[in-house]
Amino acid sequence: MPGRSMPVLPSLMGLTPPDAAWLPGEGIDPASLPEAVPGEVVEMADGDTLRITAMRVRRTIRGQTLIMYGFNGQYPGPLIKVDRDATIYVHFSNEIDLPSTIHWHGVRVDNRFDGVPAVTQEPVEPGESFLYEVHLPDAGIYWYHPHVRTEIQQDLGLYGNIMVRHPAADYFNPVNREQVLILDDLLLDERGIFPYGAEGATQALMGRFGNLLLVNGEPEYRLQVSRGEVVRFFLTNVSNTRTFNLSFGGAPMKLVGADIGRFEREEMVESVPIGPAQRYIVEVYFREPGEYRFANRIQAIDVFRGEFYPRNDTLGIVSVVDEPASEDHSAVFERLREHPTVVSEIDAYRKQFERPVDHEIVMSVRVGELPGIILNLMAIDTLYKPPVEFNDVMPMMNFLSSEKNVTWILRDPATGRENMDIHWRFEVGDVAKIRIFNDPRSFHPMQHPMHFHGQRFLVLARDGVPNDNLVWKDTVLVPVGSRVDILFEASNPGEWLAHCHILEHVEAGMKMVLSVIPAIDP
Repeated sequence: MPGRSMPVLPSLMGLTPPDAAWLPGEGIDPASLPEAVPGEVVEMADGDTLRITAMRVRRTIRGQTLIMYGFNGQYPGPLIKVDRDATIYVHFSNEIDLPSTIHWHGVRVDNRFDGVPAVTQEPVEPGESFLYEVHLPDAGIYWYHPHVRTEIQQDLGLYGNIMVRHPAADYFNPVNREQVLILDDLLLDERGIFPYGAEGATQALMGRFGNLLLVNGEPEYRLQVSRGEVVRFFLTNVSNTRTFNLSFGGAPMKLVGADIGRFEREEMVESVPIGPAQRYIVEVYFREPGEYRFANRIQAIDVFRGEFYPRNDTLGIVSVVDEPASEDHSAVFERLREHPTVVSEIDAYRKQFERPVDHEIVMSVRVGELPGIILNLMAIDTLYKPPVEFNDVMPMMNFLSSEKNVTWILRDPATGRENMDIHWRFEVGDVAKIRIFNDPRSFHPMQHPMHFHGQRFLVLARDGVPNDNLVWKDTVLVPVGSRVDILFEASNPGEWLAHCHILEHVEAGMKMVLSVIPAIDP
């Protein structure tokens, strides 16, 4: 991934992170491990059981042989396709060298099966197994990943999608084909995978940015279509930290859905910003033959030179051959549908949109014993406060940070409590307005993708500007300095985690718990 190199200052030479380095499979010959294979599609019906094993695998990427992880030895893990309202069973076996779990991201699953150690279940130790029961009440695109040392296990390949289909044949527009794309990045050096922290997350300040961009686990995505095809893409960002800004080489693109289903109405967009853990559904019309670059187009920042600069990284190529599509869906593509069923469902909540704010969260950070040169350089860094940090602006400073000297904070200003000392309480059926403020005055302000387990919400407004096209969400990207108001629906009883989905940030403390208890009859 080409880019500008940051100078290494002499005062930083010789400094090391405050934690020992760790890599998977130390002392194991990679040749002794099975070679990973591309992920398979698994069709499941109500009551079916799938066996999923987390295992060490061998992968060769750009000529380097790497020890990584894979669900069932695949990259990504199996794509599960299932109908709405089905209940499936997943027999999970852990054969990696760390305790693990599976979290069903975005699914309003029974609390016992949410996969969060110390909140919903004990970790699954190496050599052990656990049976998950997963009920899928909402159509949409979801994903699954571990919730133990997630910044390692997910980064090394433990992730996969779940496509939950709606029973209505016209739920989505007719298209020529569908593609499920998982976006990721991987941090490599000349020796292979850049090490993680043995005792806790490293690169805790900005999070772990990779230098190789991946689509479905591969560095070069390829798709061939015919002239005039409309393709529906289901997009999921599983990277530790990176926010992407996606486009298809100028091909017209229509935004139709997000985390939990469809928007109230479809709209044409030039690009789709997608933070970690978020999902978006777009339809793209490839009108003319040629090659279209599936790209990550961003405004990067160079702190040392004091300037922003454009980056346009190619994630893959869509080749359009000069033969007509088997079916012409162009007229449907040009029409922007409004979805009365989505509108009417949300109508039941509109009277709550103007209610007072019930709870607030302030996002901030606290640092401990960082080297003095880092503290001085960070003073320069905070002169530039981009709303979204699309690239690792100070990689050497990030390299020297860990959860031992950086604590990321969710603060409840009403009580002063922080992180796991916060414990909000709701009853099933409650609706609450929650305001999330990303404090730009913190030591290193950056965006945070805030994820609520087991529930859903609507993004009502950003910085006081109402959102006029709503969709049910489970993760919202909060830019630096922004205030985001969400309408939170408490529908699923249990103890639930809420956290930033920059994985190094959650490991460094940025998480809280909320309780949803069954409604008490009057």
